[in-house]
Amino acid sequence: MTFSEAEKAAITSIWAKIAGHTDDIGAEALERLFLSYPQTKTYFSHFDLSHDSRDLHNHGGKVVNAIGNAAQHLDDIDHALSALSDLHAQKLRVDPGNFRLLSHSIQVTLAVHFPKEFNAVAQAAWDKFLAVVSSVLVSKYR
Repeated sequence: MTFSEAEKAAITSIWAKIAGHTDDIGAEALERLFLSYPQTKTYFSHFDLSHDSRDLHNHGGKVVNAIGNAAQHLDDIDHALSALSDLHAQKLRVDPGNFRLLSHSIQVTLAVHFPKEFNAVAQAAWDKFLAVVSSVLVSKYR
């Protein structure tokens, strides 16, 4: 999938605002995911899922940093996320539907933190971008 120059600009602009706050944004997005879709907690039974926990910050940071890696490689997301795709397909086996739910939680979190910047154009670009990221992450499932 290709992104227009306007979509690329919207994605990278929001990413620049997230970059210094990956753990916090990630933790908040995961907390929203777990509160809104409690069935997604099943993959994290070994985590402390309480508000503001170290586990939420650590894993949330990993998730958001992976998204940042993809945002920095918009013309080759497949390659940028190849190792992570292998991990999800071969070891983690996360329900592919959960990526759509997480994408929604991330977008809500971005809208809360960056209400002026996360306008309709940015939201559409991020929705498309996160759909591509999700697609890549489940592309190697059998």
